[in-house]
Amino acid sequence: MKLRVSSVQYHLHTIHSFNEFAQQVNHYVRAALEFDTEFILFPEFFTTQLLSIGNDKGEPLSINDLPNFTEEYLNLFTKLATETKTHIIGGTHVVRKDDKLLNVAHLFYPDGTVRTQAKLHITPTEVNEWHMAAGDDLQIFDTDKGKIAILTCYDIEFPEIVRMAKTRGADVVFCPSCTDDQHGFYRVRYTAHARAIENQLYVVTAATVGALPTIDFMRMNFGQSAIISPNDIPFPPRGIIAEGVVNHDMIVTGDLDLELLYQVRERGSVTTWRDRRTDLYTDWERGV
Repeated sequence: MKLRVSSVQYHLHTIHSFNEFAQQVNHYVRAALEFDTEFILFPEFFTTQLLSIGNDKGEPLSINDLPNFTEEYLNLFTKLATETKTHIIGGTHVVRKDDKLLNVAHLFYPDGTVRTQAKLHITPTEVNEWHMAAGDDLQIFDTDKGKIAILTCYDIEFPEIVRMAKTRGADVVFCPSCTDDQHGFYRVRYTAHARAIENQLYVVTAATVGALPTIDFMRMNFGQSAIISPNDIPFPPRGIIAEGVVNHDMIVTGDLDLELLYQVRERGSVTTWRDRRTDLYTDWERGV
């Protein structure tokens, strides 16, 4: 089975209305459809662009205001997914639950269903500056192209959670991300490659680029979207199916062949999933 995925390098810039945001989102979706894509991934925190709209005093909004856009966000992406008959991972959007702010990824199905995955590992900035809380449950999503997981940015840096996702059947991990400098970007990028090698699965990353000059902690972005495979024949030697041009406004698209994953897990040059030493360390197949 094959699936075609598109990952958005979303250009953050100041806007003045939700309609401007919607037009930009629609542009990326329509562009991806020109390549007959089936899954579209947006990056983490891309809806912070809405904070640049500001209030009636001309002041930028704060992270606490972002949940006020949730209904419009959900309506926009639900409409796009159903109209285009694609699966859209609408990056992450900040929602309020029980007086807590959560950084939540949303999966929009072609039939109008919406499912969510809260970010499980929260960075110091999210905790100390935005007072956000972590999610506490890993979701695996069934699609007509198999099982997928959505792990946001910092999540991919923790091998245990990706191992759990693979154990529960995920063949593709979608990783929306947002990084403001090269250090953060390469932490996410290098560990995404490690997770693909360790678990013999695909990792698709999406990045923010551009700048929001009036929004604290979103003023600068450094990013490059990528579609990552295990490093083995018959995959590309560098484990990169497709990648964007750093810090450019664009979309990257590539095909994921699930049958190749199954073949490599059985008879690849290395069989990292099969060869794990569960006599020495935790076997995630038990008690998960």
